[in-house]
Amino acid sequence: MNARLAQAIVLVSVFAVYFGLGRLGLSFVAADANASAVWPPSGFALAALLILGRGVWPAVLAGAWLVYFTITGDVLTSIVLGGSNTLEAVVGAALIERFANGLRVFQAHRTVFRFVAIVMISSTITATCGATVVSIARNAWHDYLYLWMAWWLGSLAGNLVMAPVVVLWAKTPIGRPGWRDVIEAVEGLALLVMLVVVGLVVFGGLFPSDIKTYPLEFLCVPFLIWAAFRFGRREVALAVALLSGIAAWGTAQGFGPFVQDTPTESLVLLQAYTSVMAVMSLVLATVVDEHKRAEARLQELATTDPLTGLANYRRLLDEMRAEIARSRRTGRSFAVLFLDMDGLKRVNDEFGHLVGSKALCRIADSLRESCRNIDTAARFGGDEFAVVLPETGEDGGRAVLSRVVAKLSASDDRPKVNVSGGVAVFPRDGDSPTLLLRAADSALYRHKTDKLATGN
Repeated sequence: MNARLAQAIVLVSVFAVYFGLGRLGLSFVAADANASAVWPPSGFALAALLILGRGVWPAVLAGAWLVYFTITGDVLTSIVLGGSNTLEAVVGAALIERFANGLRVFQAHRTVFRFVAIVMISSTITATCGATVVSIARNAWHDYLYLWMAWWLGSLAGNLVMAPVVVLWAKTPIGRPGWRDVIEAVEGLALLVMLVVVGLVVFGGLFPSDIKTYPLEFLCVPFLIWAAFRFGRREVALAVALLSGIAAWGTAQGFGPFVQDTPTESLVLLQAYTSVMAVMSLVLATVVDEHKRAEARLQELATTDPLTGLANYRRLLDEMRAEIARSRRTGRSFAVLFLDMDGLKRVNDEFGHLVGSKALCRIADSLRESCRNIDTAARFGGDEFAVVLPETGEDGGRAVLSRVVAKLSASDDRPKVNVSGGVAVFPRDGDSPTLLLRAADSALYRHKTDKLATGN
């Protein structure tokens, strides 16, 4: 497929989706305000420009023009309104790329708040144009502020609800799901089903009473909190979009806590609720995600050697204890390979400590390349390394040592680096981490002594 055809398909797809979302948004329009409770195309257009680049603006403009033309039947009015929608998306995307980290906008609460501020500003473009056009058509300037607020909140809600869904889900990598992914998907589906049921009770007239406007909107909050803590930003964005759609549909049908004497009052209350829920949920999910990433980073720092990136002494002991417990259950032995670098002091004295540190990293790289995925290579301390080799005997440990020596010998890096090593096997050489490491260390020094005796 050539580049022009691919670009044409992208533009047609953006146009079609924008128009479809525009027709959906029209079902939530309040007649006296001529504004939608939630205008999904605004968020989609913003996300499309962030993901695909600002070159897709003609498709956004064409889709917006067609949506408004189906409403007004006036070419010029449709161009003005469609142009304002397009300009809003272009300005919003440019500001997000400049001040809010672009596509990574939803990865930190700081940039999420910037995103909210930016769309609050960019939404004024559509609001000003829409309220002006409607006021001119009706010759009703006394309602200008109400019209402006309704248009602004509709566009703002569309940005807050739709843009996170598109951006976060578009960045989701597609791979083969594991059993944990399947379980999480089932739990997520259960969450969405319960949210739909509660949403229909609160906003859809399913509450078992003759009065269908009880203020029960708070019942939806626990489900958004559940999504934030159990899942993440993508699932929260999807839940907010689903809840917003139910709330807008129910309010249009005369159900729910936001039904007031006039459609405009109902519209403004619904828009305010939708916007606040979107911001609260997205910020909460982002903060939770940041906390999880910080915990993972702290865990990594606590169990990883900062110089080589291998496991540290603490994790080495944990892995050995786990292997001892597994070996006792299965009756299958495992090996511990203990290594140290020959002549680190000489390298440090002759070439400097930085070169010595790089030599240790070369050994760590050779260990990674020589070990299996199930093996655990660790820096024991100083110039000493250890490797836990599950379901491996002494011959297997010596084979790993030989591969490490061969890789170091074949390297063109200078100075040349060599290692000595010894192998201990559970339970033959000990039944605890301390005894196994002591036995492997003794074997290492026997190997080093033999090398000195033979001159190798």
